[in-house]
Amino acid sequence: MNKILTLAAAATLLASCGGSSKKADTPKSLADAYKDYWYTGVSVNQWESASDNNPQTKDWPIIASNFNWVVAENCMKCEVVHPEQNRYNFTLADEFVNKAKSANLKVLGHCLIWHSQCAKWFHYDNDGQFVSPDTLKARMKEHITTVMRHFKGRVDAWDVCNECFEDDGSFRNSLFYQILGSDFIRLAFEYAHEADPDVELYYNDFSMNKPTKVEGVAKYFEPLVKSGLPLTGIFMQGHIILEDCAAQIIKDYDHSINTIAAIGVKTGFSELDLSILPNPYGFSGANISDKFAYRPEMDPYVNGLPAEKQAEADQFWVDFYKMLLTHDDAITRVAFWCLNDANSWRNDFPIKGRKDYATLYDRANNPKPTVGKLIELVETK
Repeated sequence: MNKILTLAAAATLLASCGGSSKKADTPKSLADAYKDYWYTGVSVNQWESASDNNPQTKDWPIIASNFNWVVAENCMKCEVVHPEQNRYNFTLADEFVNKAKSANLKVLGHCLIWHSQCAKWFHYDNDGQFVSPDTLKARMKEHITTVMRHFKGRVDAWDVCNECFEDDGSFRNSLFYQILGSDFIRLAFEYAHEADPDVELYYNDFSMNKPTKVEGVAKYFEPLVKSGLPLTGIFMQGHIILEDCAAQIIKDYDHSINTIAAIGVKTGFSELDLSILPNPYGFSGANISDKFAYRPEMDPYVNGLPAEKQAEADQFWVDFYKMLLTHDDAITRVAFWCLNDANSWRNDFPIKGRKDYATLYDRANNPKPTVGKLIELVETK
């Protein structure tokens, strides 16, 4: 779908969702509609940003026309850009960043230090034993410095550390933590600031609606921020399940935004999506190692999403955005994870092979009614 068709679809949505006649003939993207409040972003996979003509490159005009921030799903992670100790591979990451900057999009680098998708060599010596704390510090600094300086001037912000806490607010027992303790987080931000003093630096995590988690994260960062840690903001992923209590989730995120703002840094959402499917075993979060067996009753919408279920999802997003608008002074970016339902990771997580409807665009790249309703919300504010 090209840009003209995308804008036409947006105009149709505005008209059908009760937008005012004054503005119905002036289609807007979600990014345009909320530009006075925050940036609007989306994740991009390596095929969408590829230079060759593959089936998913058709997504790119929609991305470039409807969002103003982008983040790579995988191609900037350690296992891709730094697969061996003395070898870097920026091929896919450069392709993504160059394409984004050519479209005048802001770029979030994701991510520098993360226990998952970290190259296997990073924590071990030649004998397969843990490296010493000093060796790990040196490896972290070399990795962060090399990656950031390679993209200096082209990447506008970095997720420096990703998913370092458990849901109860304690530290995740990652290999970084086992070797360096919690100090690895502080060190990563200091190394990143030294590599590029002008770029924005963020912490990112999931399940941040849970009070115990967000309060644990804030408790760790607050004294560091007061002592001058170069932390721009703490961002929340927001992998939400519709089956869970929507009103409580919104209330909890309201609390989380207040908690983060209280320590003096900005916040926002980095990876929003909304699973429409049943929630197996009360599962929550986004720990990619968690998996469950496929069962047909857990995949009820293989033939399409009922209109009433789409309406329920639309209402969740409207209520969620109403809450966000009360915090526009604290929020700098609201970003979604995956452009359309066909490409969404939710189809395979935490149950492989399901058909989910978690994004703002359907499998044919048409914007869902949600988009028009969110535009109408802010235009009538």
